[in-house]
Amino acid sequence: QVQFVESGGGSVQPGGSLKLSCIASGFIISEKDMAWYRQVPGKQRELVATISTSWRDNYVDSVKGRFTISRDNGWRRISLQMNSLKPEDTAVYFCNQYPNVATSHDGEIWGQGTLVTVSL
Repeated sequence: QVQFVESGGGSVQPGGSLKLSCIASGFIISEKDMAWYRQVPGKQRELVATISTSWRDNYVDSVKGRFTISRDNGWRRISLQMNSLKPEDTAVYFCNQYPNVATSHDGEIWGQGTLVTVSL
């Protein structure tokens, strides 16, 4: 079955860096556009960055120039390098397919996410 396992989050000071990793399984990753999403408790999940099967990347305006998404199809891994982190980047980060997230008969499939906290 489709599964996502995110890792790499942590606590950093403003201006710091983190690299998130997501291992995807249960589907042929090379055939899917992928994305990183984030969610602040009490708010809707939002799209952060996307990467197509041809490695074309796009970013939400708030992270442009600071975040870089990449993929390694051989290792079934999607990564997000985050530099110059700001307190407003604090959230739980998830990876998933794009533009339609993975689903099963039970609904959307999400991993546990990885928490990023940016504070002094």
